[in-house]
Amino acid sequence: MKNLFISQTINKIGQEVELYGWVDSKRDHKKVVFIDLRDRSGVVQTVGNEKLKQLNTEDVVYIKGIVKKRPEKLINPKIKTGSIEIEVKEFKILAKAKPLAIPINSDGYEIDEDNRLKYRYLDLRRQRMKKNLMFRHRFFKAIRDFMDKQGFIEVETPILTKATPEGARDFIVPSRLQPGNFYALPQSPQQYKQLLMVAGIEKYYQIARCFRDEDPRADRAYGEFTQLDVEKSFTTQEEIRSLIEDLLKEVIEKIFPEKKIFKFPFPIITYQEAIKKYQSDRPDIRQKKDPNTLTFCWIIDFPCFEWKETENRWDATHHPFTSPKKEDLPLLEKGEYTKVRADQYDLVLNGFEVGGGSIRITDPTLQTKIFEIMGHTKKQVKEKFGHLLEAFSYGVPPHGGIALGLDRLVQVILNEPSVREVIAFPASSGGRTAVMNAPSLVEEEQLKELGIKIVK
Repeated sequence: MKNLFISQTINKIGQEVELYGWVDSKRDHKKVVFIDLRDRSGVVQTVGNEKLKQLNTEDVVYIKGIVKKRPEKLINPKIKTGSIEIEVKEFKILAKAKPLAIPINSDGYEIDEDNRLKYRYLDLRRQRMKKNLMFRHRFFKAIRDFMDKQGFIEVETPILTKATPEGARDFIVPSRLQPGNFYALPQSPQQYKQLLMVAGIEKYYQIARCFRDEDPRADRAYGEFTQLDVEKSFTTQEEIRSLIEDLLKEVIEKIFPEKKIFKFPFPIITYQEAIKKYQSDRPDIRQKKDPNTLTFCWIIDFPCFEWKETENRWDATHHPFTSPKKEDLPLLEKGEYTKVRADQYDLVLNGFEVGGGSIRITDPTLQTKIFEIMGHTKKQVKEKFGHLLEAFSYGVPPHGGIALGLDRLVQVILNEPSVREVIAFPASSGGRTAVMNAPSLVEEEQLKELGIKIVK
């Protein structure tokens, strides 16, 4: 049988199989040689004659052989295939491997991270990293299955878009066809998903790539990240929160059955209560720090605005498209901005913020006022957000949504110390990409074509 995963061989006793993989280890017993063969699914012991001596660790090989049951006393309970071995009939070396630049036979935490990222394609060979990527894959698939059942459709939104102030620095991309103008990579699909509500999509989601030029930290990757982006028309804060609770309960029970959600539905804490009791707006409310306990909670009633002392202006606490609570609109009109609460809801897990959402502003007049409070002139509002305000003039349904940071969510569920442990090719803490070592210089000709000059 061709192209089996190694883990499937346990059901093929007495059959001839063909396997491909890497030499995990070699044990030379003179006339008998044992090779542990590894692929993504696991490891299996193979046994053959002296010809196998030419194989070395991490060589890529093809093996054909007979699956045989091991004697009871020789069963290895530590691996899935420990009850069998493969009697080698044929083998081929497909690629030789030189000694590895970093060891891969441990969890890897003890190895310098810069080296792990430089040789990430080796680092990902370790079982822990492959396991993390498999969990991530299954987690994302289960999310898509759930959202599909709930009637949401996944819509991709542009990566090349317009620079708009959404709370972090943009990555900008020069335009060759329009010299002097720039695209921006999206900090989130926020405006596009609101435009999809205007378009009548009603139930949208996307597992979206987002880009922010923010300083990295243990729970935040530099440059780019992945989020579950959700938007729904004709909804309420309570309905969005309930949707996400049901999603996480179903997916976690399916993918991480050993994990226990502490309380369901998730507790709701006001911002003021959180600050007073926990001195944090992302509190860890676990009674005990059990690694298999997942304690979610919602934080609501955030201030709508915060004062930026260094910039001498008001800014939106969440983002400028978040609606103030209806009952606080009179306070907005009076200019009592510190008292205005946002119709916002953040999701916290074990002391980490893993999501945030809000009911959106759909009144163009109110939206314009919010931008002006944040320091934008009417001209700036028209230049930066005129497309959105015009769209709202053609009949916009009330809507709201949420975004979950999937990298961080997987990190916390798996109890990993850094978000980089659950991303295939993350940037380093210094902002350099794994393996590729970007950013890098470009040819002078390319800069000329783009109309760009480097000023030292």
